[in-house]
Amino acid sequence: MHRLLAKTSELLCDNPALSSEALRHLKVLRPKNGEVFELFDGAGKFRRYRYEGSGLTAIAGEGVVFVERPAMELTLFACITKGSRWDWTIEKATELGVARIVPVISERTIVRIAEAERAAKRERYLRIVEEAARQSDALWIPELSEIVDFTESLALVGKTTCFAGALTEPPSMPIAAAIAAAQAAEKDIGRRGMAVYVGPEGDFTPAELSALLELAVPVSLGPRVLRAETAAIFALSVLAAAGHLAASREEVK
Repeated sequence: MHRLLAKTSELLCDNPALSSEALRHLKVLRPKNGEVFELFDGAGKFRRYRYEGSGLTAIAGEGVVFVERPAMELTLFACITKGSRWDWTIEKATELGVARIVPVISERTIVRIAEAERAAKRERYLRIVEEAARQSDALWIPELSEIVDFTESLALVGKTTCFAGALTEPPSMPIAAAIAAAQAAEKDIGRRGMAVYVGPEGDFTPAELSALLELAVPVSLGPRVLRAETAAIFALSVLAAAGHLAASREEVK
């Protein structure tokens, strides 16, 4: 079923008014009369419609459906990488179901974005995230934070149970084992949510790593050297799997 992003208020209408972007997408699809579409608002609500003539009409007897956000919220803190690599990172993070993405500029981040340009960049990133949510059947669009400097990100890290890919001495615990230990030790981990923090191509500076590890758990992402975008998606996949497993156990109880 094809999906289109719409304002929440339009889901209450039997004949919703679509945004210019949604209308363009609808035109490209060349819908046939009677074809079913799903409109979603990115905040847990959706409703099904039929294409009739030149627009969408609500299906009789079907109203707005609301699905709550998963109890275990995932956050990605990631230093912005070059070009399409960053686009790919936030696209895949959205597909994996993160609740929040925090783009970070650290001391060794190659991509430098001036304060005056950050709002425009964020708007572009948001379009990528919205499109990824539409294509992946996500009902919740991740919260896309303002672009922040490394020191600003630390206050946000402190509100989560965060795991940071880091080379330490002695070697860090594998991320799956660290997550399991945290879940066993922290009764409020579900309320706090879990996060992963991935550094830039040039890694954190010693001072940054020291500050981060006062708030986050250092973890190993395996024996190989991973690109920043690979590390982000690998770590998020492990976190998502752990959260899904924990949720399944709660349902059994």
